[in-house]
Amino acid sequence: MKHLRLTVDVDEDRAPAFFELLADSPDVSEARLIDWSMAADEQSTLLYTIDGDPATFAARATETAGIDSVELSETVQRLTYVLVVMRPRETPLFAAVHRASEQTGVVVRKPIVYRDGAMSARVVGDAAALQRALEAAPDGVEVRIDEIGRLQNHADDPVAWLSDRQREAVVVALELGYYEQPRGATHEDVAAELDCAPSTASDHLQKAEANIVRAVMDEFGIDP
Repeated sequence: MKHLRLTVDVDEDRAPAFFELLADSPDVSEARLIDWSMAADEQSTLLYTIDGDPATFAARATETAGIDSVELSETVQRLTYVLVVMRPRETPLFAAVHRASEQTGVVVRKPIVYRDGAMSARVVGDAAALQRALEAAPDGVEVRIDEIGRLQNHADDPVAWLSDRQREAVVVALELGYYEQPRGATHEDVAAELDCAPSTASDHLQKAEANIVRAVMDEFGIDP
């Protein structure tokens, strides 16, 4: 079983409008496809997050061929969830992802990341099935294999890297607004809830943050 990290580049003359909106728009710094539901009919429902201007994104997306509806969540620190109902046959690049995900012996892992004009993805499968999926890429699409590696035990769940006390500290910090901008709490506030010294609370948070960052960087093949 192989685990591939891929980058997908699309010829700019053939790039679907919705792909350009996700990957190469001045209004979106980064988009991520984090889940999808493939219905039996002609429509599919996809859940994205976008870092950028959600109102402009939604206005442009609803004018794009193949997109039936766009629903936005509340934006928190520039991050917005976007629920998209589309017709995959009219959005060729996603149709290719859809076909790859249906390939026996292949799993397309989430999230799929759109940034800097390209799409990054991770796939797992046996060598023959992966080769068939790569060969089925549509015209105008270049698929680069960035890395062939092994699955990581904790990569999909960064919280699994935390100790119980670190996890408790992060939960308390989130509840108190410590990670909001501007901050709604201090180390002292977190320490009071944890019944420990402020220096201890700070130590728990720093170690938890470091572990989460390492887990995320490991998932994307970046050595801390």
